Amino acid sequence: MSWLTLTRGLRRYPVRPPDSGMSRRKSLWERIHLDPWLIGLLLLLMALGLVVLYSASGQRMATVYAQSVRFGVGLVGMVIIAQFSPRTFLRWAPVAYGVGVLMLLAVEFFGDMGMGAKRWLMIPGVVRFQPSEMMKLAVPLMVAAYLNRCELPPKLRDILVCAGLIGLPVMLIASQPDLGTSLLVSSAAIIVVLLAGLSWRLIGLVIVLVASALPLLWMNLHNYQRQRVLTFLNPDSDPLGAGWNIIQSTTAIGSGGLWGKGWLEGTQSQLEFLPERHTDFISAVLGEEFGLVGMLAVLTLYFMIVCRGLWLSGASQDTFGRLVAGSITLTFFIYVFVNVGMVSGILPVVGVPLPLISFGGTSSATLLAGFGILMSIHAHRRLLSR
Repeated sequence: MSWLTLTRGLRRYPVRPPDSGMSRRKSLWERIHLDPWLIGLLLLLMALGLVVLYSASGQRMATVYAQSVRFGVGLVGMVIIAQFSPRTFLRWAPVAYGVGVLMLLAVEFFGDMGMGAKRWLMIPGVVRFQPSEMMKLAVPLMVAAYLNRCELPPKLRDILVCAGLIGLPVMLIASQPDLGTSLLVSSAAIIVVLLAGLSWRLIGLVIVLVASALPLLWMNLHNYQRQRVLTFLNPDSDPLGAGWNIIQSTTAIGSGGLWGKGWLEGTQSQLEFLPERHTDFISAVLGEEFGLVGMLAVLTLYFMIVCRGLWLSGASQDTFGRLVAGSITLTFFIYVFVNVGMVSGILPVVGVPLPLISFGGTSSATLLAGFGILMSIHAHRRLLSR
């Protein structure tokens, strides 16, 4: 049975749990609206991430401590978010979307510069944050909230409205410039539309439109973004310049062999040949020090998280919850795929961190908040169906 068939049926005939006459006592995990399997997998991934980060950061405990604090804050936020009903997310999705767009506009005028890009807002003495990160959740929530009011599968008119909802923040993020985040935001929202039951005819039409717009997109890319694409096609054309990152990362991964060189023994990373080794290219450190076996072990852990997320999203009994939960899970998969793909040379470098392993606070908080929403949807599924 297809996702669309399930969605149609559940919208018309909500599933209600049978009344057995006896109320089963809820476990502790059910009372606090958390999934123990997903929590356990995430904690294991974060623990492995701290081990790899210690090596990738040049054995700086301050970096590991800062990441641990960020993980702790993110986990607390995840637990708090899981206590809210999905109806709350549905009600506040337009507000979050509107506030996010306003903050992206504020970045254009008052943003803080860093590494040649204007992506941050600064509250003096309080916090420096990236508004584009919150749009990874706000945009798919908004699209799901809109489609929740429509008859599924969505018609062309609904697709055009969704395209407008997606296009506005994506263009603002791309202009910062931040190609990686703009691709992730658009992917998360497009997944919502696909899960809503987009017909193959409309999918084909969209593919044709996107393909025809590629020359226009190419002309509007920044010079460094064009160079990244050209370097991806031929990294040896500028081995000491634009091709340096990808050459060093593939060298590090290849030199790890089957079992790796050992923890803290990677030459490309420890001797600082590998750029951005504690953020975007941390998976190259993982491959060099733990080899193919270590990479496969971590990828298996990611696969288990994705499978658990899909299982939780499949148990949702309403359209909004199903679309949002599916989008959160599959976007997490895209994170992993894009990062490993760009570091191994099969995708252009777009600056996407490895989830819950790369150093970063805003990205980790966004991912954990998404899992909080996912567990909320699963915990409240019976309430939504009534």
